[in-house]
Amino acid sequence: MSHATHANAALTPRARLRLARLIVEENWPPARAAERYDVSWKTAMKWAERYRAEGPAGMQDRSSTPHHQPNRTPAPVVRKIVHLRWKQRLGPVEIGSRLGMPASTVHAVLLRCRLNRLSHIDRATGEPIRRYEHEAPGDLIHVDVKKLGKIPDGGGWRYVGRHQGLKNRAATAARTGAPKSAYRQPLTGTTYLHTVIDDHSRVAYVEAHDDETKETATQVLRNAVAWFAERGVTVKRVLSDNGSAYKSHLWQATCDDLGITVKKTRPYRPQTNGKIERFHRTLAEGWAFKKFYNTEDIRVAALPSWIHQYNHHRPHSAIGRAAPITRLDNLAGHHS
Repeated sequence: MSHATHANAALTPRARLRLARLIVEENWPPARAAERYDVSWKTAMKWAERYRAEGPAGMQDRSSTPHHQPNRTPAPVVRKIVHLRWKQRLGPVEIGSRLGMPASTVHAVLLRCRLNRLSHIDRATGEPIRRYEHEAPGDLIHVDVKKLGKIPDGGGWRYVGRHQGLKNRAATAARTGAPKSAYRQPLTGTTYLHTVIDDHSRVAYVEAHDDETKETATQVLRNAVAWFAERGVTVKRVLSDNGSAYKSHLWQATCDDLGITVKKTRPYRPQTNGKIERFHRTLAEGWAFKKFYNTEDIRVAALPSWIHQYNHHRPHSAIGRAAPITRLDNLAGHHS
């Protein structure tokens, strides 16, 4: 196996080994061995000491990255940078302005997280540069939760205007007893959409709930696994982010019970779960904000028919413009 050598290295790994052996095994004076290989006495001693400690393996190059980086951007700041890039598509200059830090530092963080190019994070009109796909349905499912503010009675501001929308929110909050926000604005609550996507087929399973607790998340998983089983699909792995429900002992125990391997997305790599992120955008555009809903109950009631349309009839660009359900085993009645 060949090893690359640093561009400025005076010795190759093979020459380092010969130098070290002269000193350690043949008892050459370090100064004489250094002269033989045209390096400093200090360099000769460094390779001799490393040879004594590690043997021939110690002659290979090591990373030049410092062991300690006191000036490295703190993790909470990295999370803010990733959030602004991923959710708002902002560039280094604007992110730096918002966070009060140099654009060059922001760019370095984005580069490290592979978010320096927007094409890495699935722009609305394009395909990701690197696309992976598991070979068969059920090999991997993605799970996540999409949060949506509930529609007040009478409709939300997107369709009735901000003034009327605020009045509708206040009336709904008074009816439901919902608390006010920190800014004294009336709240109508949150709908949590627990989403499951099959990696191979892009078939989606969604349930609307009023919370994102571990109990709800695990019950949704059980329901989804049963739903896929009815369609001839055995779930083998599940990929989630590091949300509290998915880090719980209950989640792990449920997956063990179902015979499913647990996988987690890499920190600060939102594109790892990009398929479900893209589905949530489609869900928002095609169902949540597509038309006027008079109440949240009416919107939630319209969800199953939209999911059916998505799975059975909507062409999906990432799978050759076929409907996702056609990628499952073609059992009678499942593709209609």
